[in-house]
Amino acid sequence: MPFSDPVDPFGPPANVAQPGDGAPAFPIVGVGASAGGLEAFLELLAGLPASPGMAFLFVQHLGPNHKSQLPEILSRASSMPAQEATEGAAVEANHVYLIPPNTNLALAEDRIALSPRAEAPGPNMPADHLFRSLAANLKERAVGVILSGGGSDGTLGFQAIKAEGGITFAQDEQSAKHTSMPRSAVAEGNVDYVLSPQDIAQQLVRLNEHPYVREGGSAGGALSEAESAVREIIALLRARTAVDFTHYKQTTIQRRIQRRMALAGINDVPSYLHVLRQGPAELNSLYHDFLIRVTQFFRDPEAFEALKENAFPELVQGRAARAPIRVWVAGCATGEEVYSLVISLLEFLEAGPHDFPVKVLATDLSEVALEKARAGLYVDNIEIDVSPERLRRFFVRVNGNYQINKAVRDLCVFSRHNIAADPPFSRLDLVSCRNVLIYMDLALQRRVLPVLHYALAPNGFLFLGGSENIGTSGDLFHVLSPKHRIYARKSVSNAPHLQLGASGSGEGHGLRVPREEGAALWSALDVQKEADRVLLTRYAPVGVVVDETGTVLQFRGRTAAYLEPAPGLASLDLLRMLREGLLVEVRAALNQAKVENAPVVREGARLAEGGQVRRVRVEVVPFKAPSSHGARFFLVLFQDALLASAGSPAGARPAEAGPAPSDQQAAQLQQELAAMREYLQSVIEEQESTNEELKSANEEILSANEELQSTNEELQTAKEEAQSANEELATVNDELQHRNTDLGRVNNDLINLLGGVNIPIVMVSRDLRIRRFTPQAEKLLNLIPTDVGRPISDIKPNLNVPDLAQLIAGVIDTLAPHEGEVQDTAGRWYSLRIRPYVTQDTRIDGASIVLLDVDSIKKKG
Repeated sequence: MPFSDPVDPFGPPANVAQPGDGAPAFPIVGVGASAGGLEAFLELLAGLPASPGMAFLFVQHLGPNHKSQLPEILSRASSMPAQEATEGAAVEANHVYLIPPNTNLALAEDRIALSPRAEAPGPNMPADHLFRSLAANLKERAVGVILSGGGSDGTLGFQAIKAEGGITFAQDEQSAKHTSMPRSAVAEGNVDYVLSPQDIAQQLVRLNEHPYVREGGSAGGALSEAESAVREIIALLRARTAVDFTHYKQTTIQRRIQRRMALAGINDVPSYLHVLRQGPAELNSLYHDFLIRVTQFFRDPEAFEALKENAFPELVQGRAARAPIRVWVAGCATGEEVYSLVISLLEFLEAGPHDFPVKVLATDLSEVALEKARAGLYVDNIEIDVSPERLRRFFVRVNGNYQINKAVRDLCVFSRHNIAADPPFSRLDLVSCRNVLIYMDLALQRRVLPVLHYALAPNGFLFLGGSENIGTSGDLFHVLSPKHRIYARKSVSNAPHLQLGASGSGEGHGLRVPREEGAALWSALDVQKEADRVLLTRYAPVGVVVDETGTVLQFRGRTAAYLEPAPGLASLDLLRMLREGLLVEVRAALNQAKVENAPVVREGARLAEGGQVRRVRVEVVPFKAPSSHGARFFLVLFQDALLASAGSPAGARPAEAGPAPSDQQAAQLQQELAAMREYLQSVIEEQESTNEELKSANEEILSANEELQSTNEELQTAKEEAQSANEELATVNDELQHRNTDLGRVNNDLINLLGGVNIPIVMVSRDLRIRRFTPQAEKLLNLIPTDVGRPISDIKPNLNVPDLAQLIAGVIDTLAPHEGEVQDTAGRWYSLRIRPYVTQDTRIDGASIVLLDVDSIKKKG
């Protein structure tokens, strides 16, 4: 269903205010990265002008106790000020804000919101947290960028940005050191641009000049003044997709059109119309933009708990045994809400003495979304929304992602369906149509709500989104839970007509639905199927459909004369269900049909029952279903060929004086045949016993496999934690590499400085060991390069200072500088200055000795 997700699909993160008028007037770009992301972010900043007119919020996977050096590194690489974000600080344009350690960074209107890092096990997802807050506060003006990194952080946040009409970027695989993060977002279909960091910078500058990004929601004014252009665009979409968007919220339509114009670099509507007319590529992109397919697991958890308390108990009360609970999820998107509903229903049924099968029909307009929903495969970020208990019970790990287990997926059928145009389903117990009506205008809502009313059984329930209500259809539903939008169907005698057209705009032929309670909606296909059933019942032989293993899949007609349930464990094995006398012929016919792949007929089967013997014609016909992917099935047909009485007057033979020799031989052969049949029956029973033992062994193997799977899941969790720690270490390593580069530069500066000054200088540590000296100090103090690390007391300098070591120690202890005049062995005078060596954190870590040549001054004086 178009627009199948809410305006705010995730809700604001913790400590984030609701959207308001305080959003800044300039674009705010959220950037998420992990291992290798720092280098990519530096490249992005290098490609921006000095004052790009944007603010940047940068989050990276950091260790909780790691003191980040990012502000210093980025300040040297960018002309924009880079600072660590602080709680409540106002976001300013042309600034870079960095995530502090052990926190999550978000946006609250125009201010920074920090929250403690979650203590839950598993990897932290700071990018998802940031992107969701940007979507909640900036709406269509939100911009997200995912750079190099491992894992899938940011993927769910990109879904939120796309749902609001924002713009998203991902780094391409050629330039990214680690491709997992950008690849995950791209695979989910929520990325607008896949570029290198330099190209991302250029696109950001271009988009910053577009009205859609600059003016946000007010940018639709150009389209609202060109209603004819919007109508033509809708007509092009209708011709291309057979979906009419005429009665959907025009503000949303205009924003989506404006967004596509921004992505295409087009500012005027006529030019965009020209592009749409040129070919289907941009038209398809616009269509998929209209079909908002973003959702999440257990969106609004309290609403699902309300279903368990208010609706589910009513569904099972008084229900016939084994009667299925039928559910329809309209606008199912990628399936998260479908599976959330099924999981909630299964949990409710398992908690009580209920044993009802569940059948779920999920529909949407987007085939892309339906394909993903059928697969039921989701990124590991769903740990944010799904509890660990539910992950263990209802999901399996597949290549680092989570997949809904097959038992749950088998309960759901996904199909393309337009609720505004296609005929409705019927006799449903629950219809979930959440966050679909909010994108329709009032006229379309008035047509859709009777469709939902008709689809429900007399005691059915309607489940809407938090921002929706039944409006003027109060005569069709009564409120069960106003807070959580749960409604119960009313039984009305004069329900409104259902007006459905092929376009969904009411222009097609109306469909009048019978008003009587319980009346069915018949179609030509239904009538044909019923007529076929009557003909088959009257004239066709009875039989069964079996698969390659001989398991009965379908009974056709009354088969009780040929089949009966076998004693013991319930089974649909055809060979176990056959009545006495049919087993040998049916088994032989089945085997021959499998080998020859052609119809096989057996005329000689004899079926004895109640003193009578019947001859049965057995026919086995192999066939394949169109959607069976090559699997074969077999139609086994039974038909009486001849009735012979075994003792009744009508079937008795004329009295004879005695049996002829040929009759004796026939009787003997019949006895041998009966004995052979008994022997074969015993062999079959032994084989079945062996099969039961093998089944028992197989169950034990399955149990062991489940234990191994549990162990594998624990190992997978440990692997993820190790991977998260590895990413944090990689981030720290990036910073240390930049730090080492800076230290190397400082060291080179110091070496050149000391080599350039023509002054003897010696630096010693606290234990009076030589740390560094200048070339001029080598001759005066008798030093060589290997003296570094030796105590200065071991050196015999060419100076008349016998107590040099004591003088240095005194300066270190007293912190009082020493200055005096000394002579070398040649009689030349020097000024000796000894000062404490003070580090940046004001710690005394040795002393420095400087000798200045004052011989000329001394001799003049």
